[in-house]
Amino acid sequence: MRSHELVLGRTFGVAFDHGDDFYPALAEFCRTHEIRGGYIPSFIAGFSEVDLVGACERLDNPDAPVWSKVQLRNVEAFGGGTLAFDPDSGEIKPHIHVAVGLKEYSATGHTSHLLGARVQFLTEMLVIEVTAPQMQRTPQPDLFDVPLLRFR
Repeated sequence: MRSHELVLGRTFGVAFDHGDDFYPALAEFCRTHEIRGGYIPSFIAGFSEVDLVGACERLDNPDAPVWSKVQLRNVEAFGGGTLAFDPDSGEIKPHIHVAVGLKEYSATGHTSHLLGARVQFLTEMLVIEVTAPQMQRTPQPDLFDVPLLRFR
């Protein structure tokens, strides 16, 4: 286990616009406000399309991470995650999970890692900045190169 006391900075309310591509809009918000680390305690969203980590086929190694995606349309979502800065690329690396309900199918649910989404009507979130320590996401070679959160 890794832990570190966090020094919190600013708190933001962020409202995405209808049609926004979720991750590019989140990256633009982070660039504009010079966010280099933080967490999203929760957010609510409508997505016209969403890509989640998932597989419909049998997994060769159930212990390995799944890199394929499931594509869904017309969903309501609730999620949260962390934001870590990659000094090599100069970009923020979000790690966000969501629970989504398919509106057209009695809100049938799916829960997984969010790969991408297009905003439908709204996405409203809170972003809490972490000013120290620096939060980074580093691939772990002995764990299938899964990028794990580190405190520097």
